[in-house]
Amino acid sequence: MLWDFNTEFETETDDADVLAGRFARILALPEIVAVLAEEDGEAVGFALVSLRPAIWFDGPVSQLEELYVVPALRSGGIGTQVLALCRRLVQDLGSPEMHINVDEVDVDTRRFYERHGFVNIEDGVDYRMLCYIGPTN
Repeated sequence: MLWDFNTEFETETDDADVLAGRFARILALPEIVAVLAEEDGEAVGFALVSLRPAIWFDGPVSQLEELYVVPALRSGGIGTQVLALCRRLVQDLGSPEMHINVDEVDVDTRRFYERHGFVNIEDGVDYRMLCYIGPTN
């Protein structure tokens, strides 16, 4: 699905087998949280979250690295459920804050995260990545 995600948005990516090897390696790390959404036994979405130490509070900061739902099933609540589960899981691991980087031009994605309480903390100028931050609860 990550390969599908990257090619959908015309992002340069490695082959799916290379990505699968990387996923297998990082999924074994304790600071990685992964969520898989299934419908009728088929994978329809996923999310990958990393945790890192933080000096400004006791728990780790969570970074939503990826969140993807297959195009035909978007706007049906799957992304909302995946995000909610990610937030609960990292909150249970002590993370009070989640960061998400979003392409400035990706208006639909920005709207999705804003609808779920995330706030952009950077001014957009030209084309750049925006950092959204929101609570894990």
